[in-house]
Formats: sequence, structure tokens, C-alpha cells
Amino acid sequence: MSELDAPVTDLKGVGEALAGKLARLGIERVTDLLFHLPLRYQDRTRITPIATLSAGHEAVVEGEVVAGEVVHGRRRSLLVRLRDGSGILSLRFFHFSPAQQQQFQAGARIRAFGEARAGATGLELYHPEYRLLGGGDAPVEDHLTPIYPATEGLHQTRLRALIDQALARLDAAPDALPDGIPEPLRQRFGLPALHHCLDTLHRPPPEADPEQLAGGHHPARRRLALEELLAHRLSLQEVRQRIQEDGAPALHGGRSLQARFLTQLPFSLTGAQRRVLDELAADLAREVPMLRLVQGDVGSGKTVVAAMAALSAIIADCQAAMMAPTEILAEQHYRTFSAWFEPLGIEVAWLSGKLKGKARLDTKAAIQDGRARMVVGTHALFQGDVHFQRLGLAIIDEQHRFGVHQRLALREKGEAGGLTPHQLVMTATPIPRTLAMSAYADLDVSVIDELPPGRTPVKTVVMPDERRPEVMARIRHACAEGRQAYWVCTLIEESEALQCQAAEATRDELTETLPELAIDLVHGRMKPADKAEVMERFKAGELDLLVATTVIEVGVDVPNASLMIIENPERLGLSQLHQLRGRVGRGAVESFCVLLYHPPLSAHSRERLAVMRETTDGFRIAEKDLEIRGPGEVLGTRQTGLAQMKIADLERDADLLERVAPLAEALLAQHPEASRPLIRRWLGEEAGRYGQV
Repeated sequence: MSELDAPVTDLKGVGEALAGKLARLGIERVTDLLFHLPLRYQDRTRITPIATLSAGHEAVVEGEVVAGEVVHGRRRSLLVRLRDGSGILSLRFFHFSPAQQQQFQAGARIRAFGEARAGATGLELYHPEYRLLGGGDAPVEDHLTPIYPATEGLHQTRLRALIDQALARLDAAPDALPDGIPEPLRQRFGLPALHHCLDTLHRPPPEADPEQLAGGHHPARRRLALEELLAHRLSLQEVRQRIQEDGAPALHGGRSLQARFLTQLPFSLTGAQRRVLDELAADLAREVPMLRLVQGDVGSGKTVVAAMAALSAIIADCQAAMMAPTEILAEQHYRTFSAWFEPLGIEVAWLSGKLKGKARLDTKAAIQDGRARMVVGTHALFQGDVHFQRLGLAIIDEQHRFGVHQRLALREKGEAGGLTPHQLVMTATPIPRTLAMSAYADLDVSVIDELPPGRTPVKTVVMPDERRPEVMARIRHACAEGRQAYWVCTLIEESEALQCQAAEATRDELTETLPELAIDLVHGRMKPADKAEVMERFKAGELDLLVATTVIEVGVDVPNASLMIIENPERLGLSQLHQLRGRVGRGAVESFCVLLYHPPLSAHSRERLAVMRETTDGFRIAEKDLEIRGPGEVLGTRQTGLAQMKIADLERDADLLERVAPLAEALLAQHPEASRPLIRRWLGEEAGRYGQV
């Protein structure tokens, strides 16, 4: 083990207590200190004449103490007057000891650092860092002073001293920290050396731009961000490579069955659907597992594409499985596939957590002996007691709701007989290109970028909740004309119980105000069977108005619903609002979405709601959502790998992603041995192993 791999307790002055504080910052080994980068920098490399100081300016000043005295204003304080020949400045201390007061004798020379503020005596430094100077000249700092992310009980001076120790070890044994990107590739891609970057970031020269350094735009910081993005990409490609080392069934038949399926549909495929189907067919015909993400905006027809792919598997004597994140969505897919496939003589099975007793045993038997060619369900599909006879295609809907390890678990269900199933991953939450390039580097990406003809764009209106009576009148009018409406209650204080209470109270209020309408409620705490029964009644037209929590966000298809009210839309992300809005506008009737906010709105919320009013383009909305909320929120908490990036920022460093792909390709082709150490450095020892991405 090198000195840099040693635990932090190996450093001078680090006992168990201090090691515990460092661990809170993710610092456990000496090398972790090297990658603990500053948040910002202070310039203590030059002494500023007092006369040139201005309020809000951080500076080092040096001068002679004119007087030091305790003054009694609103708060007792120690006031020290300092002059340097150009002007006079006050140092003010609200917390001080008698010994400290004794240091400020008239005539003593002091060097102090702090932020100048306007005070009672003119410009003042409050609680500055300072030191007494002897007779000779003391040198100023020879580099910018780093300010690090810290934690309670761990001060900047201690952190700097520890990082200095780590840097000294690196200087003494440079080979202990390999560069990660071999020199030929550094030269080809114009990248500075790792050691130089670390030294620059911890000890920037006086002429360096502190804002460029802290903002992440300095070449040294960008080199580290690039390396971290590279490590993430390599870990996903490692997963892809391992999967594709296994054989997959070549699924290249089924044209006649697919043609029969298409003739029974009441619509024709769009050009975008046909293009994506061609891409899938080319993948499925190969004897390596397909790994493809299909993105399509709300209502673009991804389920039909999934059905066509499933038929390719079924005609080749394989099974296809479709996994959805919620009971409601999985049950809807089951009904859709049953209506489509049973006329073709294909048995469709349904498996979810709510299926119990004999029904569950019978379904599992049909899956295991191969009678069920098409299986639809929730995450129950990849539980240990579920066995497929010959799984040829795994379809995962709404990928962002599942972690990578969950789709790997479903893949492993098909490995009996040495075959790995093809994977089709679908999402109706458009993923900004920058996220797709990094979060889904193990997948090929197809986009259905065309809506079926006859869809009417949804008009979005933003209104304050004081106009609630007007909105209720609008519902009355729409339902009187034979249409249906949703009223969505959003999350309150992250509590599902409170959310359900709010939804029940809203249902009661609407029932009282609109007694002529049939109104019911659906929320997350209802039993799945009760939820499904309410949804079925709404779909059948027995209900005029459905009050719901965000459980209806994905997959609910009621073409007659033309009005949606979303309460407190400022609480939701843009992509989630877009998903909810996509529940209306699914027929030919003009549809409306009313965003009913509670004033006053912050400038931030106004900007977000304006985006919803201006566009129905899911990709533009997703880009804006990324800009506002960041990648961890946009992808969902399960995509933890991206949410936990240490240095890279997917929004700020988006342009680096263009360089990451060719760099990863070159590294794997010319220096494959460098891949795993890089992954280990940035993602930990187990990164890239199954279930750990």
C-alpha cells in the first residue's frame, strides 16, 4: 500500500475524533484529501493600502496600531485603529479575551485579512484573521488561499495543514498516484498532467483568476471533471461489454405476425415509429444482446413499438417481459397487451405484488413452463421465485424510476440456457442529451420525435388560486359538454399521509361545489384494487371529475379527458408537470391545463411556470429542468451515480461530454489496463460490478 492509500490517521495530528469529522466529508484515505477541492479562493498574496479599500472587498492590510480599546455600544466590542500611511481602518472584535486585548498596544505592527464593511468609524474589518509582526518584513502568501468544504469542528487552517501533508507525500512519491489518463492520450486530447492540476487547484499562483478557479472553468479543474465523467462512462461501458460478451437469441422473424397485428390497430404508425422499429429490428437480429433506450414524448406511441419488438421474440419461440414502475401503469399495459395479443393467439400473463395465493402460483407456473409468451408486471417480475422458460426480450418502461441494478436483475432472469435477453428501455420523460450521453452510456438511444396525427396541443394557463371559483365553473362547463377532467393535488411537506388528506379535502370541497358531477378520488395509499376500480370507472366515462395525487403521472390514457387542474404546480419539477399535463390532449378535442398556484410566486417559480405556458416540447422542458434543478433531481434519486459526482457538473461541463466518448473509445482500444483504476478512483472499489453502477 502506498503512503497515499494509507488511512488519514497515518497523518500527523489525526486521531480517531478528527478522522470521524473527515469521514463526514468523504475523506478516509490520504488520497481523498488531494481530491477534496476548494469551494473558492482568497487573495492574500499582496498587501492593499488602506486608502484603496472599498466596502465588500477582501484584502490583506498591514499597519501600526494607533489605539485599542473596549467600546460599549449596542454590543460590547474591542475596537483597534490601524494606520499604514495611506489611511486609517478599524478592526472590530465582539468576542475577545483580556490576553488578546493586550496584543493591541499602540505602536504594535499588525497584518490582518478580512472583508471591509462600512461601520460606525468608517471602513471596518469584523473579526479579521491577524498576526503580530516582529521587526523584520514577513513574506506574504505565495499562492491564493483555498477555502474548502468543511464540517462542524473542522476549521480551514486544520484542513489546509492536512492537505499540505498530502501534497508533500505526492511530491515525495509522484508514482504513488498514477495519472489515470496515459500520456499519449493526454497529448492527443490536449490535457494537462494530473499532478500539475492538483497542485494548481490547491496552491494557485497569484496571477490565477479566483473566479475562474472557483467557477469550475479553469483548465486544471476541467481536466479533473473530464476524468470523472470518463470514469462514469467507462463503468457503464464495462457493464455493456460484460452483457454483450454473452450470446443472445437472434430475433429476425415475425414479419407476418407483426403485419397481422398492425392491421387490427385503428391507426397507422408514424414515420418516427417506423424508423425506431427499423433500428430495433437490426439490433434484435444480432446474436449479441440489444441494449437500447427509446425516448418519446408523452403520447408518441412507445407501447406499440414495444409490442412489435415483443412479437419478434414470441415468433422466435422466446418470451417477452415488460416491467413498469407502478401497479396502475403495469395493469394498464396488461390490459393493452391482452387486447392486442389475445386475438393473435398469444397468452399474456400479469404479475404484481398484489397477486396472491393460487392466482400467483398459476401465473408463475405459466411463466416457468412457457405458456405465457408475454408477461407484464411490476418489479415483482425479478423476485427470486419467478422463473422464465426462455426470456428473449426484457422491456423496462419509465427507466428513470428504476436503478441500473434493477434492469440487470431482470436481465439475469433470462440467463438460463446461456442466453442473455435483449433489453429495450423506454421513457416518456425526455432526457436532455447531456444526461443521455452520461447516464445511459451503456445504451444506444432512439428517439420517437413525432406525435400521431390528430393530437391537439394542450393549452396551458397559469392562474392564482384566488380564482378557484372561476376554475370550478370551467370544470362544470366542460363536463356539461360531455368531457372529463382531472384535479391534481401535489405533495405537501413530503408526507404521503398529508397529501392524501389534502386530496380527500379537495374531493369533499368539489363535491359540495359541483353536486351535479360524479366525482371520485385516487391516491397512493389506496389498495391497488380500489385504485384500479376508480381508474376503470373514470376511463369508462362513469366519473366526470377525478381528484388525484401524482400517482396518475404516467401512462393513464383517457382520450375524453380534456381539462386538467394542477394545484400548487410550483412544488413539482418541470418534467413531472409535463408528464401530468400529458394525461389530457389524448383525443381530438381541444384540451387545457390550468396551473393553479398559491401567490406570491418567487422569480424562480415564475420562470418555471412560464416555460410550461410557452412550450409543449418535452425535450425543451427537460433541458430547462436540468438547468434549474440539476441532474440528480431530473433523473430521480435512484440514479445515484450521477447525483453523487464529486467534481463534474453535468450542466456546466456539458461540452466536455463531447470529448468523453472519443477519449473512452481511445483508452479502451489502446490502454484497456487504465480503465479499472480510473473507475476505482472516482466510483469506488465495486463500481461497475453488477448492481453497483
